[in-house]
Amino acid sequence: MNLASYVELAHRAGASDLHLEPGRPATLRVDGRLSARGTALTNEGLIDALRAVLDAEAWRDFVSARSIDLSKDIAGVRCRINAFHSMRGIGIALRLLSKGVPSLDELNLHPQIAELARAPHGLILVSGPTGSGKSTTLAALLREIDKGEPKHVITLEHPIEYVHSTSKSLVRQREIGSDTSSFAKGLEDAMREDPDVILVGELRDVETMRLTLDAAETGHLVLSTVHSGSVAEALARICHAFPSEIQPLVCAQVADCLVAVVAQTLRRHEDLDFRVPECEILRASTPVRSLVRKGDFFRLETVFQTGASDGQWTRERYRKWLESKDDFVRPGAKRTAGPQSSADTEDMPTSMHAAPYVAPTRRRIAKHQPGQDEVPATPPRPLHSKRDDDEAAGPDDVIVIDAPTGTLSDILEELGDV
Repeated sequence: MNLASYVELAHRAGASDLHLEPGRPATLRVDGRLSARGTALTNEGLIDALRAVLDAEAWRDFVSARSIDLSKDIAGVRCRINAFHSMRGIGIALRLLSKGVPSLDELNLHPQIAELARAPHGLILVSGPTGSGKSTTLAALLREIDKGEPKHVITLEHPIEYVHSTSKSLVRQREIGSDTSSFAKGLEDAMREDPDVILVGELRDVETMRLTLDAAETGHLVLSTVHSGSVAEALARICHAFPSEIQPLVCAQVADCLVAVVAQTLRRHEDLDFRVPECEILRASTPVRSLVRKGDFFRLETVFQTGASDGQWTRERYRKWLESKDDFVRPGAKRTAGPQSSADTEDMPTSMHAAPYVAPTRRRIAKHQPGQDEVPATPPRPLHSKRDDDEAAGPDDVIVIDAPTGTLSDILEELGDV
């Protein structure tokens, strides 16, 4: 079998993941849903397909460890590949990555998340379950950082998913296993390499966590991910990973260097029929630092409920923002500035062909009196809901109604002519 043909199939279908298993057809995950395509695969075919994309050294590593993680361009698509042994034989799971690094706007994330990229130093955590888009959010944050002052960025990833092509910053990407032996070793090296920003792909062990906190505490901006379902769980997982006798010191260290925690999941937007990130955002305000220092993570919910002015976002508030948002970007599409040409839209889904959104304004109805200067009529606007009219204000948007003249018979005769 040819692995490239299956990647092309998945790419055309808009799949995020491709699963290949002996005895079963290729399985695609499209907008979070699995669907089978084609005929059943054979173990021999999968072995040949895997050997075709691995070099000799990587194949030896796979045979020895019985699994392998790597990233590779296949059929022009950047893929994160995990190959492994299962009871059926050789299994392959591929994550299809978007070409280029998406922006936070293209990921349909809240604009306030972009503010995190302007932090001069400290720790930014992105948490969530597997497949929730944590790595993509970190890549988009690095893209946002590149918009500001030039920075020296070092990334430690396993494997490298997005290849950064920056305009201002110097980005050095290192892959665990091929460029450095471990996250901990990479962090030790990074502290001697004059970085401004360090990205740690995942906080997996105590030593990596310790070095990450040290880096964030000594004037560097550090971004990383944690597998947890909520903000409180993410912070507790880090602090409780250390021996109990030093946990108070770790809590104090986290409180001092914390910038923010973003806990995200992907939720299907039924009206749009694709998934969007749904987030919980914790900013390091004074009350937050106090609770983290004490290790009272369960009390952070109170800060969420009362800290809207400090930039705290509960999932309920974030869900309401998603419901009011009306300029979503479909996955794989790029947001453009200004109207699109027909060439830009001919390959896009029909639902993306609508006119660019114009913020609705309330119309004031004014009666035109004889002798007044004529007021130009306002141009037509895209359709919107009555709720938009009620919430927005635009006192200069006027509809002109001419005052009636003549007798009732004259008016009726004029209407009959119309």
